[in-house]
Amino acid sequence: MKEHSEGLGIWNLLTWMAMGLFLVAGGIVVSLWYMPVIKKNEGMRRQIIALEDRISYEQEVARQLKSSIDALKTDPEAIERMAREKLGYAKPGETVVRFEQSNVPQN
Repeated sequence: MKEHSEGLGIWNLLTWMAMGLFLVAGGIVVSLWYMPVIKKNEGMRRQIIALEDRISYEQEVARQLKSSIDALKTDPEAIERMAREKLGYAKPGETVVRFEQSNVPQN
């Protein structure tokens, strides 16, 4: 009777090993099947991060522009400063001096 139970023991062991191998093989097949989806998800995550960075940058630019607009609406000195810097205007009796960059390479 011991011989009979030992024979079943090895078959039990082989059955469990076969089931384990099938589970491992199934896991590998599923992971290979979903690998393109995982790669696509990683790419989309990187794109989301890049877009969030861009949104932060654009929000900062918008904040600076809003601040400039508010200053131009309320501060006459800001308007005068902008007219001088951007448009080259001057008060009566002042001389405007402009410096231009030379495109000639210097050795």
